[in-house]
Amino acid sequence: MSRSDTRRRYRFLIGFLLVALVIAGGVSYLASSSPDGLDSVTLHGCQVSETSAGEQLDGTCIAQNATEHATASGPLADYSVGGAEHSVGIAGILGVIVTVLVAGGLFWLLRGRSTSDAATPDDD
Repeated sequence: MSRSDTRRRYRFLIGFLLVALVIAGGVSYLASSSPDGLDSVTLHGCQVSETSAGEQLDGTCIAQNATEHATASGPLADYSVGGAEHSVGIAGILGVIVTVLVAGGLFWLLRGRSTSDAATPDDD
C-alpha cells in the first residue's frame, strides 16, 4: 500500500470518527424524550399515575411485570452519564469512543496479515 493510500485511509477514518462524535454528541439532544414504541405498547391497558413513591401503574398491562435490568445503575444507564438529565451528548460521545476502541481492537487482533508480513516459503 502506498503512502498516499495510507494517508487517505487515515483521513477517512478520522473524518468518520468526527462525524460520529458530532452526531452522538450534538444530535442526541434533539431526540424525543417521549416513550418509544416498545414502551407505549407495554403500557397498553394501564393508566400511569404519579404518587409520592413515583409512578404507579393501574390496570392490566405488560409493564406491570417489568423489573429493573442488570445495568440500570450503570454509569451510562438511560442514555445519560450517572443519571444526569442533560448529559445525553456526553453519553453518546462516550459510547462512540468505547465502540471505536472495542471494534478497532477486535479488527487489529483479527486482521489478516499482508503478503509482505508473512514469511515466504523457501524455493528449493
